[in-house]
Amino acid sequence: MTDAFGRVIDYLRLSVTERCDLNCLYCGPGARCESGPAACCAAGELVSMAAACVALGVKKIRLTGGEPLLRRDILELIAALRALPGLEELSMTTNGQRLPELAAPLRAAGLDRLNVSLDSLRPGRYRALTRGGSPERVLKGLAAAEAAGFRDLRLNVVLLRGFNDDELAELAGLAREHPWSVRFIELMPIGAGAELDAFLPAEQVLRALPELRAWGQADAASVARLYSAPGWAGTVGLIAPVSRPFCAGCNRLRITADGRLKPCLHAPEEYSLRGLSGEALRAAILAAVAQKPARHRLAELGHSESARPMQRIGG
Repeated sequence: MTDAFGRVIDYLRLSVTERCDLNCLYCGPGARCESGPAACCAAGELVSMAAACVALGVKKIRLTGGEPLLRRDILELIAALRALPGLEELSMTTNGQRLPELAAPLRAAGLDRLNVSLDSLRPGRYRALTRGGSPERVLKGLAAAEAAGFRDLRLNVVLLRGFNDDELAELAGLAREHPWSVRFIELMPIGAGAELDAFLPAEQVLRALPELRAWGQADAASVARLYSAPGWAGTVGLIAPVSRPFCAGCNRLRITADGRLKPCLHAPEEYSLRGLSGEALRAAILAAVAQKPARHRLAELGHSESARPMQRIGG
């Protein structure tokens, strides 16, 4: 698929639930999938939508939420998606709380890669930021993931001024000892994040760790600028959607847990895919791609135009 600006769209973020077992300050109160027309899609519906996207050229799918591991049928869903002809990578973003027990089953079901959220290593601070949960559980889950055969593990750290800005070296240091990529992400003004006065530019990481140097070849499709240092086992990534937007190379679509396609995270437009199949589903996806805007307007407006908070879209 190619949009109106010549960008090749080959990456889908597929939300499988709005529910979460944490309640992070920048995300907001946990949303629930209720019965009725806004209910989360059944696995068959999600697979049908994903299959149509893959047939149109999507090569990579990342499962998001909410917390994807709250779905009781997550392993069956992964197996069905992994079987789609033409899909090259199937990954997931998780908060890691259920990963110690589920890492091996996830790998066996066909999941290729994991992104794990970890905004603080300090137990009390982590509990305050997430309003529940344990960083020890996350670290235990990462160890279980490695034991299960997952490689290229990525840790997502949301930069929060006044909350975790004194932990940048400590968090990045995980990449010194482990072959992981610790990725620092700027706080986006969407949902509860728009009300949280805690923005910290990604460049602050380089000031905190002057030994870091640019690492690897630049990839136009990647949103992260990667760095490392001599003797480090892994890398540090900077993702700066606010200070250094990467819209010109955006290659992704999002489908929400209730079956609505969002061509742009921060635009208000959504297109319902529920109840569609065959050519009608294909046409709806292509029509949505044609409406993908050139860029978001965070700089001009100071906030996202999305009507949904991040948890109801999928990270």
